[in-house]
Amino acid sequence: MKALYCQQNSPGEEMTFVFQERENLPPPRDNDVKVQVRACALSWIDTKLLSEIKLEKELIPVGREISGVVLEVGRKVTFFQPHDEVVGILPLDSEESGLCEVILIHEHCLVRKPEKVCWVEAAGTVRDGVRAYTALHYLSQVSPGKTVLVMDGASPFGTIAIQLAQHRGAKVISTAHSLEDKQYLERLRSPVARVIDVSNGKIDVAESCLEETGGLGVDIVLDAGVKLYSAEDESTSKPQLLPHKHDIITLLGVRGHWITTEKNLQLDPPDSHSLFLKGATVSFLNDEIWNLSNIQQGKYLCILEDIMEKLSSSVFRPQLDEPIPLYEAKVSMEIVQKNQARKRQVIQF
Repeated sequence: MKALYCQQNSPGEEMTFVFQERENLPPPRDNDVKVQVRACALSWIDTKLLSEIKLEKELIPVGREISGVVLEVGRKVTFFQPHDEVVGILPLDSEESGLCEVILIHEHCLVRKPEKVCWVEAAGTVRDGVRAYTALHYLSQVSPGKTVLVMDGASPFGTIAIQLAQHRGAKVISTAHSLEDKQYLERLRSPVARVIDVSNGKIDVAESCLEETGGLGVDIVLDAGVKLYSAEDESTSKPQLLPHKHDIITLLGVRGHWITTEKNLQLDPPDSHSLFLKGATVSFLNDEIWNLSNIQQGKYLCILEDIMEKLSSSVFRPQLDEPIPLYEAKVSMEIVQKNQARKRQVIQF
């Protein structure tokens, strides 16, 4: 059996992806499940996070969101039996690569896949679903009547976040990074209240949101990264389509929630004072927390089950690329690692 791994010889050096031969797996341990993988989604590998939590290794397994069929279970496994169809996310410290025909995984990392849901959709939606639930249910409380701004709504995560917010009765505003993205958002089964096209850099996001909300501001903001400095100070490598942090603070309403993916966010005293006057909160979206601690494992499994139920009932309609064969996995992973993929890439076995 072959499995795909990531290799980085020294910090700052470009990653290489290599297939390694694997020996046949041993029988599952007490709480492990042996799964025949049918589909595996590709996600960006955060080597800095792995280094910070002391999980850096010479060969990093690639592919963590998997769907497949149970082949064999350990003697203490109670949730599954052979032939069950399952979906889940391999934990950060897993030695297993999801891009392998057969893997071992702990039973508490899996839930059953509904019959109506195909392998590719199950694997391709599970991570974005976890991120959306974390942002909208645990870091904020989305509910009917609230206004949610989803930045870059045509991305795989943005699409699921929009659909979850709309399902909960919220009014959704979104930004589009291109004309193609704008058309995609306008074609959604439940169109968003307003699409703000930021591709030409001439439209003021804060002004548009305040106009849409009658000057009250939005209740929840999900960003896709922000500019921390003014245009002349900003690195030229930073995407020009991101809003400035001051714009986000301006468009936030009273008691608003700003959910950010910007891990190096810096707030100056005037920024903090503005947030204080609004009684607003800033939360950091790190969906890995569910796998870094087992203290809320029950909630995590409920989230996974709910994602599959919404996928089965077509509440979620993910933004997926065409299924990719295993022999093209290396090339696809290179594209994903460079953040050049606009749709979720899924390998089909």
